[in-house]
Amino acid sequence: MFTKAIGIFAALSAAASALPTSHNGRRHAHGHQVVPRDTTVTSDGVEITNNMDQTIYLWSVSDVSSEMYTINSGESYSENWRTNPNGGGISIKMSFTPEETDVLQYEYTYDDPIIWWDLSCINMGDNSGFSTVGFAVTSDDADCPSAICAPGDYACAAAYLFPDDNTATHACTSSNLLHLNLGSSNVTITA
Repeated sequence: MFTKAIGIFAALSAAASALPTSHNGRRHAHGHQVVPRDTTVTSDGVEITNNMDQTIYLWSVSDVSSEMYTINSGESYSENWRTNPNGGGISIKMSFTPEETDVLQYEYTYDDPIIWWDLSCINMGDNSGFSTVGFAVTSDDADCPSAICAPGDYACAAAYLFPDDNTATHACTSSNLLHLNLGSSNVTITA
C-alpha cells in the first residue's frame, strides 16, 4: 500500500512538472531577477533598467561573483538587499561587453534599517559609454538622495571617480526601492 502511494505521488509529481508555467521574468539565486520593462518590482532593493538599444552584461559580487546576467534593451535587473558573508558590501558591476571591461558599479552595504550606496566610475575607461549616455539613481522617497550623472558628464560628482573619493556615498532607509536607469531610449554605444 505504501509503495503504491509513493508510486502515485511520483506519477502526479512528474505530471505536474510537465505543466506549462508562467514567468514574468528570469529569477536567479540570491534574489536576483531579470524582468521585462512592463513588470513592476516592488520589493526593497535595487532595480537597474537598460534604456539603451544594446545589451548590458551584469555581475553581482559579494565574497564571490554571480553568474553573468544579460540585460537586453528595455529589460531590468532587480536584486533584494542582501549582505556579504565576509562583512563587506555588494558590488553590481555593469559592462557593455561580457569581458567585464569599462565597468560601472552600483555598490551597497545593507545595515538594516539603512542601505549605504554609491556609484563607482573607478573601473570605467576614459570616454566610457556609460558616461556618454548618462545614468541616474532615484527613489520615490524624498528623503533618499539621488545621484544623477548627465549624458556627457565624464567627471560626475555624484559618483566615485578615485579610490579615496569618500564624498559620493549615500544613505537611505532599507525599505526603499532604488532605481538605477542606464541611458535614455534609443541610444547605442559602440563597445
